[in-house]
Amino acid sequence: MKQFKAKIISNRKIAPEHYILSFKRPEKERRIEPGQFFYVKISDSYRPLLRKPFSVHKISGYSIEILYKTIGEGTRALSKRKKGDILDMMGPLGKGFDAVRRHKKVMLVGGGHGVAPLYALAKQLEYPAVPAGRLSIFIGARTKDHIVCDKKFRRLGARVYIATDDGTRGHKGFVTDLLTRKILGSRDKDTGEGRGKGHTAIYACGPKEMLKSVWKVARRYGIPCQFSLEEYMACGIGTCLGCAVKTQSGYKLVCKDGPVFDAKEIVW
Repeated sequence: MKQFKAKIISNRKIAPEHYILSFKRPEKERRIEPGQFFYVKISDSYRPLLRKPFSVHKISGYSIEILYKTIGEGTRALSKRKKGDILDMMGPLGKGFDAVRRHKKVMLVGGGHGVAPLYALAKQLEYPAVPAGRLSIFIGARTKDHIVCDKKFRRLGARVYIATDDGTRGHKGFVTDLLTRKILGSRDKDTGEGRGKGHTAIYACGPKEMLKSVWKVARRYGIPCQFSLEEYMACGIGTCLGCAVKTQSGYKLVCKDGPVFDAKEIVW
């Protein structure tokens, strides 16, 4: 079990209900992969009782960042923690993204704060891993105030597409509408070899219904796809079995076998 004490470097609000917490990178931990997570004990008291999982948002030589949304007692308490505070953590845990470098086009799809692990992945896939202009990020949210990190993705050279349920920013409707248009537009422009499977890859994180829709699009056009799943976790190490998901080869644990899975493994 990789348990350690982490010193908070900063904990800043970036948008309504959204924060980025930076903490000192654990010593002796040489490899941290996009898609992995840290399991955080937010308070020294019994409230909240359970640790909370947070995916890796940004990795540097000195620090790690997590992006989170205040949606309950635990994350509200976390938002009040200050620079210099010490957090009890476990991690990095789980299986991260298998970032295949051969793809000429990479499409990232994030629903709400599901963009959190995708930024770390985008950093890993920066040019020359993916040719300039071939990285796209599709961000969906209920309203404009819940769109986060779009400017950060643009600074990486990614093309950013935004959809909101209420139409307050970008396309009014589902983010998969934009994804489908992009795929069709790319196929029209492509000629010769390189179309379809092996040419493009999709990586996504967000609500289950969004992921299900993304998988339908990916399957229709023969595009390989990986998902980072969001499930309730009570232990984070595979003991409680609370985060089990049904796959083609039986039930698997999001905390231990995931959180990243090949989309075709999941039984929807």
